[in-house]
Amino acid sequence: TEELDAVRTLGISPMNLLVLPRALALVIALPLLTVYADVVGVFGGMLIALGELNVSFVEFVARFEEAVPVRHFLIGLGKAPFFAALIALVGCYQGFQIRGGVDDVGRHTTISVVQGIFLVIVFDAICSILLNWWDL
Repeated sequence: TEELDAVRTLGISPMNLLVLPRALALVIALPLLTVYADVVGVFGGMLIALGELNVSFVEFVARFEEAVPVRHFLIGLGKAPFFAALIALVGCYQGFQIRGGVDDVGRHTTISVVQGIFLVIVFDAICSILLNWWDL
């Protein structure tokens, strides 16, 4: 809180200095991490299919394209920035709520993690319901 008071005394908005850069970084980084996780997951599936089921990479890709439409990847990629914004806003909000010392930091960190996970699950469920309703 003393740091925030000092920033405000300098005439700098804590939102512009602390929240905006973190939120933008997460909104940019999470879709990239999503693409990375998708690629690694598919490649891992290819390795397991080859090792355990003796399915070649070419056959795996052909069957994968039949089974999983590209729109599923695009929908997941489209949701990532919204998840990032939720996570960033919850984390920053809880960070601004800290009033005590080190114990308060740990408590609010735990609260922000739990709230972030909960909100991502709720938002994902709402998206799933809407996408199912719209036949996407």
